[in-house]
Amino acid sequence: MPHNLSAAKRLRKNESRRLRNKARLTELKTIRKKLARALHDGAKVEAEGLYKDLTKRLDQAASVNTVHKNSAARVKSRLAIQLSKIGAAAVVKAKPVRNADKAGAKPAAKPAAK
Repeated sequence: MPHNLSAAKRLRKNESRRLRNKARLTELKTIRKKLARALHDGAKVEAEGLYKDLTKRLDQAASVNTVHKNSAARVKSRLAIQLSKIGAAAVVKAKPVRNADKAGAKPAAKPAAK
């Protein structure tokens, strides 16, 4: 139990913040699961809508330090890559070969410094 008024107030505020953060994180997890399911099923339109919603919620959570801003950015980046692969899976393009005439040739050795 808190021993003074300020400690009691701090306890009340911490509890309300904990519940608020827990609700935000639960919402983020739910949207991420729905998005993962849509990505797995190949539903690009649904996945794009969920991605847009998730990025908005992640940015909101990062702005109030519920999640770290770099963590939010990392999640958004990884999901964007997965989302782009859905469309790319249908159209497979061959990469152009660069420097085909120099294939297997070693670069010239650097001169020794004196």
